[in-house]
Formats: sequence, structure tokens, C-alpha cells
Amino acid sequence: MIAIIRRLLVLFVRIMVGARSEWRGCAPDTRRRIYFANHNSHVDTVAVMAALPWPVRRLTHPVAARDYWGTTAFRRFIAEKGLRAVLIDRKPLPDSNPLAPLERLLEEGRSILIFPEGTRSATDEVAPFRSGIYRLACRFPDVDLVPIHLDNLQRILPKGSWLIVPITCTARFGKPLRVEPGEGKDAFLARARAAVMELADGGRIA
Repeated sequence: MIAIIRRLLVLFVRIMVGARSEWRGCAPDTRRRIYFANHNSHVDTVAVMAALPWPVRRLTHPVAARDYWGTTAFRRFIAEKGLRAVLIDRKPLPDSNPLAPLERLLEEGRSILIFPEGTRSATDEVAPFRSGIYRLACRFPDVDLVPIHLDNLQRILPKGSWLIVPITCTARFGKPLRVEPGEGKDAFLARARAAVMELADGGRIA
């Protein structure tokens, strides 16, 4: 039953928004990866998952905010059962590690999908990245981080709206990156953000 719900979610998004994929800087791969994308719609997570081929999608877990997706039984069901999402706290308790569930998944050889801006943007601009992606990159220096840019989703389901407007969405996958030797947090976050922004106008083929 859960598998059917997952397939219906993917089918619904493909019908409504297309969820096309363009692999500009890498090819689909079942090896563990950290996918990271811009964030401006509730549809973002499902759009990326729908754009991934099945062998990759089944091993990939999106990250979702507990303070939104964990507030009702229905939202939690969609996130955890429908999307295999991991719920994390955006305002964790002192001395806690909100990234621990993601680290466990990566240690198990699975991939994750994160949105480093931390919250949805009301415009097409990519907001500065938060530090979680840098911490994961340092914790797993041998794992590729794959940038993704999502087109049109802000217009499909804007922040504050539940009215879906059918528009074709493209998920562009860029060239993987890793933390370079001696690279500091600010420099890495700026480079990762730039990698997403470079894909906004079609990106560069690596």
C-alpha cells in the first residue's frame, strides 16, 4: 500500500509539473550522494524525487522540517511514508545534533536530498546557505555533493498558496563537488550556492 502511494505521488507530480531532469554535470548513480537544491515551493521535494530514476530514488531520502511536516498526522504520513523523508529540527536543542539521522543514512550507503537555504524563498533568488551542508561535507569527505536547480516551482506553488498551477518544471543536476583541502565554511557555502545558481539558465555541460 505504501509503495502504491509513493508511485501515485510521483505520477501526480509528473502529470502536474512535468518534473523533467537534465543531468548536466554528472550521470544518475546509485552510489551514496548528497543532493542539494534551491527551495521555493512545497513541491520541490517531490519534484526532485520524481526527476530521479527509480534505482536512485529508492535509495534517496529527502530532508524535511519537523516543525512543518510533523505538525499533523497527514503531513507526517506524506513525508515519512510517502517520500521516505527524514524530519529534522530547524531549531535544535543545545548540545544536540540535528544532522545525526542524516549521518546514519549516509553511513548505511544511502543518499540524501537537502535544501541548504533552510526555508522556502518567496522569489527566484537563491538565499545564502546554512552550515549543515558544510558539516556533512566535512563529515563525509569522500561523498559527492550534487547541486540541483529547480525551475518554475515558485510559480507552480508559491509560498503561502495551495493552488497548483501546471507548469513544466526542470531539475538540472550539476557537477559534483567536495570540500577542498583547507577550504573554510564560508568559502564552501558560497561555492555550493554558486554551483546551484550556475544551473539556473541552463547550466554548463561539464
